[in-house]
Amino acid sequence: MASFGIPDLSPALEADLAKRMVEVEALLRLQIEGKYPLVIETSRHLVEAGGKRLRPLLTLITSHYGDPSAHGIIEAAVVCELTHVATLYHDDVMDEAPLRRGVESANNRWGNTVAILTGDYLFARTSDMLADLGPAAVHLQAQTFERLVIGQIMETQGPVDGADPLQHYLGVVADKTGSLIAASAQFGAMLAGAPREQTNALAAFGEKIGITFQLVDDVIDIASQSHDSGKTPGTDLKEGVPTLVTLNVMSSTRAQDRDLQELLKGPIADQGVVDQVLDQLRQHPALEQSREQILTIANEARTLLGPLPLNDATSALFSLCDAVIDRSS
Repeated sequence: MASFGIPDLSPALEADLAKRMVEVEALLRLQIEGKYPLVIETSRHLVEAGGKRLRPLLTLITSHYGDPSAHGIIEAAVVCELTHVATLYHDDVMDEAPLRRGVESANNRWGNTVAILTGDYLFARTSDMLADLGPAAVHLQAQTFERLVIGQIMETQGPVDGADPLQHYLGVVADKTGSLIAASAQFGAMLAGAPREQTNALAAFGEKIGITFQLVDDVIDIASQSHDSGKTPGTDLKEGVPTLVTLNVMSSTRAQDRDLQELLKGPIADQGVVDQVLDQLRQHPALEQSREQILTIANEARTLLGPLPLNDATSALFSLCDAVIDRSS
């Protein structure tokens, strides 16, 4: 498997991605330089903690449907990653998460106010970069940012009476995660001058694989240990935030699930109880049910690649689907 986490990349594409990801990383770090030492320190905290860099990688891959050397592609890739990192600062405040990307969360280290303002600062940096990429890029980012915010609001509000909790949750995931990954795929193709049909197909694929990616994280949060995921398992249980696995448990009609369902109705403050619930969820049929649902959505993502030409970039996107699914097994 390639260092990017995507198996079977063509040597030529892998070499190009490796070269340009170096440029992405350099520009990413340049964007968090400034006159204020605390801002630099807090901004660097998660940027330098690493991460999968899925969003900039998608931007670079999809630029191969046009001219991958076109102006603005590296900048757009950095915009997508900085936007993602900014949302992590805000998410951790709302979740009161102690750990992010295997390091202490910013809110845990500096407090909620500094963490929120650091996220705001990164959003400001992305806006400055986008100003040089043209109105279409600014418009795409604005639409994406709107969906990110709406997704967070809908998650906070919860489903309205009578609504299907699972469908509500999938809508939240589409907005909070799928929208930015869709934009990442769209940026590369759009700035490279790819045909509109291909750009639209890539955006639709990006959203669907983004949903898949988040749902896989739901499974990992239950099934894996902290050192595997870089996050603390059971964080959503503590906050009473529903996920794919817990929603499947809540829809169960089995009598033996009633006690577990009662626990899952709200936040679980006691760590001992969280650990017990995690053990139960790891043995529950809902975990395998969730994996099957994820596979269905990943197959929908594959279908969306149909209008694209058969080339190294398309092969990489098919392989990305496989790599995302493998994370949940």
